[in-house]
Amino acid sequence: MRSRSLPIVLCGLIVLAWHSPTFAQNGRWAEGLFSELSHDFGVVARGANVNYRFKVTNNLRQPVHITDVTTSCGCTSAKAEKSSLAVGESTYIEIVMNTVKFEGHKPSSFTVIFDQPSHAEVRIPVESYIRRDVVLTPGGAQFGTVAKGQRVDRTIGIAYAGRNDWKIRDVISKNPHIQANVVETQRGGGNVKYDLRVTLKEDAPLGALRDQLSLVTNDASAPYIPVLIDGQVEADYSVSPELVSFGTLAPGERKTVNVIIRGKKPFKIVKVESEASTGLFETRLPKDTRPVHMLPLTMIAPQEPGTVDEEFLVTISESDEPLKFRSRGKVVSRASAAAAQSAKPGQKATTAQANR
Repeated sequence: MRSRSLPIVLCGLIVLAWHSPTFAQNGRWAEGLFSELSHDFGVVARGANVNYRFKVTNNLRQPVHITDVTTSCGCTSAKAEKSSLAVGESTYIEIVMNTVKFEGHKPSSFTVIFDQPSHAEVRIPVESYIRRDVVLTPGGAQFGTVAKGQRVDRTIGIAYAGRNDWKIRDVISKNPHIQANVVETQRGGGNVKYDLRVTLKEDAPLGALRDQLSLVTNDASAPYIPVLIDGQVEADYSVSPELVSFGTLAPGERKTVNVIIRGKKPFKIVKVESEASTGLFETRLPKDTRPVHMLPLTMIAPQEPGTVDEEFLVTISESDEPLKFRSRGKVVSRASAAAAQSAKPGQKATTAQANR
């Protein structure tokens, strides 16, 4: 009887060990996706915008999928920008701390739950100390969407309650495109107020603006107060996508992809030209004037297999500088193209099929 039950008991033990939480936690593959596994916001003012982005990169050889992101308390919230990551792809998980409803030392954490390539959970601790005596209104310099070459100013009120001799000695900005200074507006009865004036200069480059100022005070216990800056500098005219992919084509095959050109005001497309002038592309210019144009770009694959990569210049009526975008495609033999088309959706042709 014992000899018969022994294999059953052992099998049960193996199954329990495989599905136990300890086994999942010991699989460190998920932790290796993160650029860092903790963050300390430091000492922050009450009402301040306090957020941080954790980078997650799929450095595995198979897709990764995030099923959920949870937090340990109501003082924080967390959200993944995207949940599915192909091999080599990255995303960000943004953690935001509530500095309006909470004060003092706030330890917290968020947990990222994966179900592909296998179940795993990564818990990341975060913490901050929210000062009761310093309040920012609003909580940061939010510039929103700014046109390239535009100068924008923001003012943040800083209120301190405590010592009469409390002072802001300096404002540190490591971004040369951000200028900031403080002006004292009130002092007396233990209350001190400043206006923090932040300027985004005309020479700010295109792209996302995520930065931080540091207020330098005479408080020896906590001399620095961070102030977040957020915004997006955009051009008056843009092309989407900037890289037009035609995928894999057979020799002589024609394929059309739409290129979207947007402007902040109506414009006309005057000319589209390729710097290589291979004659492999053709398009139809829209004749009307409007803020958004859909430009159909057709590629005629050459007879010789290889990669086609060309840069295009788009001349528009309202701008002295042309817009640029690239087009790329791969030409393969007809046998390889047929094998790729016969592959099941979501799968690539096998090496044997591709080499026929």
